Amino acid sequence: MSSDQMTVGEMLAATVPMAKTLNMEFLETTAERAVVRLPDQPPFHNHVGGPHAGAMFTLGDTVSGAVVLAAFGDQLTRAVPLVVKAEIGYKKLAMGVVTATATVDRPVAEVVAELDEGGRPEIPVTVVFTREDGAVTGEMTIVWTLRLNT
Repeated sequence: MSSDQMTVGEMLAATVPMAKTLNMEFLETTAERAVVRLPDQPPFHNHVGGPHAGAMFTLGDTVSGAVVLAAFGDQLTRAVPLVVKAEIGYKKLAMGVVTATATVDRPVAEVVAELDEGGRPEIPVTVVFTREDGAVTGEMTIVWTLRLNT
């Protein structure tokens, strides 16, 4: 399957082995939002039986990467997406299956215009983590950039 026939989830699983290692399920990926589920897996539990903080961070990184790829995939021939910084807050105990939803917090056209001008635009992405009962267990802000290929 060529890269132009792969879904964003398939592309991430193929190019970012950690996403595949955690068995993440890509439920939705559009330029506006991405939704990824982390199954309940005992090998990735913490000391209280929920997903380890590192697994949660990886889920947030992955879902944010999915929405960035969906929104800016047409720019990949001239730029590479990279994480600049991330902050995560754990609000409630996450138990069982956890779903992460990511949204881009900056207009795509504005980011592309900055890239067109030779800049290195920053793209803030908000991630919300929820349990199956709908409770928000955490939030993450992750800032991506598009670095022009040199």
